Amino acid sequence: MKVLIACEYSGIVREEFKKLGHDAWSCDILDTEIPGNHIKDDVLKHLNLEKYKWDLIIAHPPCTYLSNAGACRLYPEKGKLNMERYHKGLEAKKFFMCFYNMDCKIAIENPVSSRIFELPEYSQEIQPYEFGHPYTKKTRLWLKGLPKLRPTNIIDKSEVKTFIESGTSRYKNTNKNKNRYVARGSKDRSKFWSGIAQAMAQQWGNE
Repeated sequence: MKVLIACEYSGIVREEFKKLGHDAWSCDILDTEIPGNHIKDDVLKHLNLEKYKWDLIIAHPPCTYLSNAGACRLYPEKGKLNMERYHKGLEAKKFFMCFYNMDCKIAIENPVSSRIFELPEYSQEIQPYEFGHPYTKKTRLWLKGLPKLRPTNIIDKSEVKTFIESGTSRYKNTNKNKNRYVARGSKDRSKFWSGIAQAMAQQWGNE
């Protein structure tokens, strides 16, 4: 298959598909961290199916303005909407929908979004601890032409820690609660889970 991993600079998902012999490419405005098939550009310029003939697109669109985690910034004052942030959220939704409306197999990954943006109904919710990572961080998948992702390595809940998107190292104990960890830095937070990437390649690569 010819696979596009949109909005990925890490190369994590791309390399899992390459291991299985697929013609996989990542695309992002940043350089790739793992040398390989990477397009450094605006991904919207590379979605044309007639030209690029993608069989599968897995997209990780930016969630900064869509995520429910930022809802407090949408309403900095009770009952008063931050219009600047709201319009940025609408632009982010427009970008999201560019992938959702593609006429090929599609998987879009994003955290829980704010209801105000009315994204399409998601297909499933997954957790890192279902794929070998001892953390909770609810992730939603919007799927078209693909089956739901099956868990591959469920971690016992007694060993699972909360993953919080705030703060400078990917996993750092906050000292407030031994089971609460923080992710610091936008680049760290945007890196995808290797266990989920492997499951995507193994399960969807054969579709």
